[in-house]
Formats: sequence, structure tokens, C-alpha cells
Amino acid sequence: MPSPRLTAAAAALSPLLLLAACSAPEAPASDDVLEGGTLVYATGDAEPTCLDPHVGGNYPQALLSSQYLEPLFGRDADGAIQPWLASGWEVSEDGLTWDIALRDDVVFTDGTPFDAEAVVVNIEHLQDPNTASSTGYLAVEQIDEVEIVDDHAVRLHLSAPKSALLEALSQPWTAMESPAGLARGQEENCLAPVGTGPFVVDEWVPQQRVTLVRNDDYVSTNPTADHDGPAYLDGIEWRFIPDAATRQAALASGEVDVVDNPLPSDIVAAEGLGLTHIDAPRPASSNRIELNTAQAPFDDVRVREAFIRAADPTPGIDTLFLGTAERSFSPLSSVEPLAYSDESLFATDPDAADALLDEAGWTERDDDGVRMKDGARLTVRFPVSTNQSTAAEQSLFQQIQANTAAVGFDVVLSPVDLSTWYGALGAHEYEAVSAPYTIVGPDVLRILYHSSGTVPAPSGYFANHAMLQVPELDAALDAAASALDPADRAAQYTEAQRIVLESFAILPLYDQQNHFLVGGATGVETLGTVATPSFVDARLTD
Repeated sequence: MPSPRLTAAAAALSPLLLLAACSAPEAPASDDVLEGGTLVYATGDAEPTCLDPHVGGNYPQALLSSQYLEPLFGRDADGAIQPWLASGWEVSEDGLTWDIALRDDVVFTDGTPFDAEAVVVNIEHLQDPNTASSTGYLAVEQIDEVEIVDDHAVRLHLSAPKSALLEALSQPWTAMESPAGLARGQEENCLAPVGTGPFVVDEWVPQQRVTLVRNDDYVSTNPTADHDGPAYLDGIEWRFIPDAATRQAALASGEVDVVDNPLPSDIVAAEGLGLTHIDAPRPASSNRIELNTAQAPFDDVRVREAFIRAADPTPGIDTLFLGTAERSFSPLSSVEPLAYSDESLFATDPDAADALLDEAGWTERDDDGVRMKDGARLTVRFPVSTNQSTAAEQSLFQQIQANTAAVGFDVVLSPVDLSTWYGALGAHEYEAVSAPYTIVGPDVLRILYHSSGTVPAPSGYFANHAMLQVPELDAALDAAASALDPADRAAQYTEAQRIVLESFAILPLYDQQNHFLVGGATGVETLGTVATPSFVDARLTD
């Protein structure tokens, strides 16, 4: 059965490369490029509570850990899988056995060899309930056994075929960590995980910064890097600055070199200020509002459709994002080749919304104009994570609140921190939620909408916030997950997306926004997996 295949073993480092790995590389001669130095990065994403992305598994962890941990595989800009710490793979015709060849020239920064035993330890760590993993746990849950073939080869035995296995093993949340580092225990490992990446965690000062220093013995694994060996930079100072205006002011003054999550107005103004704008939408799911189909009022499809017909987000997206975000009508990001859209399902029609609510029995109104049924108000609790939603997005939610109020909804927006937000979801204290979810590839649909996703992972987090439990949808997602034929896989994922959209359980908005502004550096890039920044080729500029 057709499958990507690369069987050539990685070549050993030449003596010349080994010599180069012992010291920092020389940057190409240029009047405005500096040699070495510390790049300052300011993030507006939430500060991780643990620097080990195996624990939990959110995007702020991926941003940071991509600098010091590396996965078995990567993905290029066109979506093709590339070996990183792996050197090749083969899959059996039934999709249940995967042979993974490993590089034999890589060592963790604590001196522990990267080998087959390290892969075994990492998969076990991800699957251990005590690790409290969510994203990583879901990525490897079908792996029944990791068999050591030899020091640099493993055989993965799966409980069911998984067409997305290599995509799953390319994610930051399944990156390889030193077995010796993991053996220190979770508390110590959370402070400074040990990987094979171009940088090493030196110090973490909570609520201020994480200091990263160059791994002078780095062996290049990223096939798109412009050079072999260590990074040009001496290190990175990773600052936590929640306020976008403060980040932008620091960038403009030269205090920081790179910022993420800039305001749309700052993106528009970037070129005129001599700043480089990197637009790198996250893969997998689009940003969307999910409606909780398991409880009133959205257990009635007529009420869900009424909400969507009244929400009218497009004018707000156009106005608030200043052209930096484009309206989506798909569950998947536009960077996913298998994304399926149906714009006709989301046409704004307040009259149709009124008729649907009348038909559903929400015919009375209280003094505030909120519809009533059997003494209950048409209330929609909508917790908003201020760590994950930008100011523009929160303003968009307020516009949707006003638009749906016109037909009788009482949308209660509750801006809360990330921990409180997780708590509200875990207690099912929501009727609507915007929950960004990033992995690699369309298998995110199975995580977000398969009925099994209503059951919490060991971390306590569950991803199917729409609480969809549709047998036809499960069947399509199961078939897609096991389909090794690309055409069959694409057809099943298209069918799954059609079912999700026609359920009116989600309101797609736009791609998950991922913007970076660069002022004091060159060579900053983003990875083709989950669009996290890469600094292995970065150099400071005057």
C-alpha cells in the first residue's frame, strides 16, 4: 500500500563537521550582522507551568520547547514528512507495524546517547498517567509496544492502524527528552528538560524570563537549516510580557528583537517601521466557537443554527483584524491541504434565526429582551481565556454577543486566566467556547470531534468541547485514521468535516493566528510542523 518511505541511514558526521560542532559557527561577513550575542524574544502567550511539553501539552510549551527539544520527524512547508532524529521509516501493509530507523550521531545535552532505549523511555513517559499528558498522550495512545530492534532502530506495534503516526511524532509534544533527565522526576524536569536541540535551558525566573544558552555540540537535524552545527547566537532570553503594547514598545526601542502576538495595527505598520512580519498560521484546526451539544440550549440543533445565523462575525473580522485574518468556513486551518469548507451553512440571516428559535419553543421574552422557555432564559455561558484570545478576538466575541442578543440570546462572556478557563471546561460550565487546538495534520478532527474525545485524558483535559457523539462521524474519523491510501484518507476526512459543519456545532472564524515581528535579527524562521519559531539560523543585526 502506498506510503512515504525513506530507508537510507543517516550518514555519520565527518571530521570537519565534528570540528565545527565544538565551537560557535562564524556568521557570513556583513556590516550589519553581529557574531554571537543574545537574542531577546518577548511572548504574549501564557507562561508555561512546566517547560516539559510531555506534561499537559499546550502551545506556549511548544513555542519554548522547540528551542531545546527535537522530535523524531518534522514537516516541510508543503506538508511532507521529513526525518529529524529519525533517519527513515517503513510501514507494514496492515498499518500496524512501523519500523523507525534512528540517527546514530546525536547525544542529549547531558551526555546521554540518543538511541532506541531513549525512544522507549519517551513513549512510556507520554503514556504514563502520572505524566498528566494530553496532546502527547493522544498522539501515542495507539502504540501498544516499542520493540528495540537494535541500538538505532525501533519497531512500533500499534493497536490499530494510524495514518497520522508520523505527523503525531513530529509534534513538539512528542519530542525526545533525555532518559536521565526524565529520571530526575517531574518537578526537576519541568524546570529544565534535557533535549538535543540547538539551545539548552539555563535558568527560569517565573513571571519574568527563561534563559537559553547555545548547545555548542549541536548536531543539525532540521534539513531546512542553512548550516550544519550550532546556532549562530550565544543564547536567547525568552521574556514573558503579556501586554501587546508593552511588547511593541520594547521592540521599537530595540530592547527586544522579536515579539509574537502583535496587535493587527502593529502588523499593518510593521513594514513602514523597518520590521519584518512573519505570518505563520498554525496547522490543524481553525479558530472557531464550539457549541456544547450535550446540554441546553444547544442540545437542540435548531438553537445552534439560530446562534450561527445571528452571529455575523465577518464584518467584525474585517474591521478588527485590519486584513490580517481571513474568514474561515472550515474546521481545519487553511494550511491543511485536506481542509473542506461550506460557506453556505454560515450565511447570516436574523429572520431565519428568529423562526428557528420560535420553532424550538423559545417564544417568550423577559424585560431585557432575552428569550425564555419554561421559565429558563436563553443563556449561553462563554468563558474566554485571556491568555489565548487576543484583544481583537475578545472584541469580536463582544460583537457576536451583541448580534445574537438581537434575536434573544444572553451570551455571558467571562474573561478568565488559563487555569480558571480549564476549570470551567472540566466542570462543563459552558455552552460556548473558543478553544484553539494545534497539532500536525487533519487527525485533529478525530481528537476534537470523535465521541472518545468527550472522555478526559490523564491530564483531565478533554478536547471534544462540542460534545459531539455522532456514530456516522465516528465511523468516518476511524476510517480516516486507519486509511494508508491518501485518496481514501482524504475522502474520509472530507466526509467528517461535512458532518461537523452540518451539525451546526461549530462556528469557524479564521486560522489560528500566529504572527511574529522581527526588529533586531535576521534568519528567524518558523517550523513546518506547528509554526513555532526557529532560531538556529538567526543572527543579530545592528
